[in-house]
Amino acid sequence: MTKNDRANFGSKMGVILASAGSAVGLGNVWRFPYETGNYGGSAFIIIYLGCVILLGLPIMVGEFVIGRRSRTNAAGAFRVLAPGTPWRWVGRMGILASFLILCYYSVVAGWTLEFVAEALTNSFVGKTPADFVASFDEFSTNSWRPLIWLVVFLLLTHFIIVQGVEKGIEKSSKFMMPMLFILIVVLAGCSMTLPGAEKGIEFLLKPDWSKVTGRVFLGAMGQAFFSLSLGLGCLCTYASYFSKETNLTRTAFSVGIIDTFVAVLAGFIIFPAAFSVGIKPDAGPGLIFITLPNVFQQAFSDAPILAYLFSVLFYILLALAALTSTISMHEVVTAYLHEEFKLTRKKAAWMVTSACMVLGTLCSLSLGVLKGATLFGLTFFDLFDFVTAKLMLPFGGLFISIFIGWYLDKKITRQEITNEGSLKVPTYKLIVFILKYVAPIAISLIFIHELGLFK
Repeated sequence: MTKNDRANFGSKMGVILASAGSAVGLGNVWRFPYETGNYGGSAFIIIYLGCVILLGLPIMVGEFVIGRRSRTNAAGAFRVLAPGTPWRWVGRMGILASFLILCYYSVVAGWTLEFVAEALTNSFVGKTPADFVASFDEFSTNSWRPLIWLVVFLLLTHFIIVQGVEKGIEKSSKFMMPMLFILIVVLAGCSMTLPGAEKGIEFLLKPDWSKVTGRVFLGAMGQAFFSLSLGLGCLCTYASYFSKETNLTRTAFSVGIIDTFVAVLAGFIIFPAAFSVGIKPDAGPGLIFITLPNVFQQAFSDAPILAYLFSVLFYILLALAALTSTISMHEVVTAYLHEEFKLTRKKAAWMVTSACMVLGTLCSLSLGVLKGATLFGLTFFDLFDFVTAKLMLPFGGLFISIFIGWYLDKKITRQEITNEGSLKVPTYKLIVFILKYVAPIAISLIFIHELGLFK
């Protein structure tokens, strides 16, 4: 396949929804709410929005420039734009990061299917808070149940990937993303009408600046980086399927709005419901899988049918959000194998799926029977998480901003952002300035913070 006959997204809406699907995931519906709870609510959200606008969107535009200009996979992109240089290793690192994240992310994604099944069978009824903790611990450490859902989730992802760019990724995004938006709006509306929900709404809308420290700023930058899937190669790979008419800055802005919309509305689902039944907002990562089932039962204790519907719809929403992200990470690695090693798309996809099943199994079992098997003091699951989220992602974003800001010919950057001069982009100079100076400094701070070196 040459650059000229390479697959493209078929429509502008397909471009936006597929790119948004790459960004929207468990980071929005799972990680964002508990980070907001940990960092004090509204003040964190305001700072987070600033980080998305000033840091996230320019780097996203940078990834789009690299992907569309090169018209190839994330590794090939740097080889095309910087031939004979070590820059190619940045793309390869992004592909490896996507693969490793897909391995352990699919474990958590599989948990969402378990909770969909439990919600559908009304298994939450009659359980006490202690029962929910014990039930989750028993499930997550089980030797075979999580593996079944891991395999099911990877096969769902695989099925969409082998259909190709337009018939698989774009078509599925056009269905799943609107469905996700509808579900999240309906659930937020239900949550905000609960008795006592106004305290949760106030928590999300009334900033308490007395709680803002340097750690909050760094946490907000880290969350923006994680939520938008920057430095993974996902957005770069998707951009390689953009047409020459695609407006890169407008697409980045649209993706940023959708991603933030989902994250903030997830907060309007969780916190009004949590405050309604007296759950603390800083309940942590267990908020989704341990706390919320209990919240649903308590919040709708007088209307069991509403508790049932709320639970089912929420975990379907969570599964859809996870699936849109696993698709993008799978595509990064599949496109690399397909194009660099001249494999058929189907064979490349099977290699990725099979390898993820093997390593995903190790990650899943490391929470149970293999908990004692560690490397550098970390289980397989924790090791994959640490290496990707705290090393590879910050490095990837740092190198992308340096590549655009300092290495790539400014004529190329201008041509891509302005579509060969056919678009007026008033923010062009600002984007380049941020990528050259602001982003490297900000990402370096995130990196230092994530390693625990910044106090």
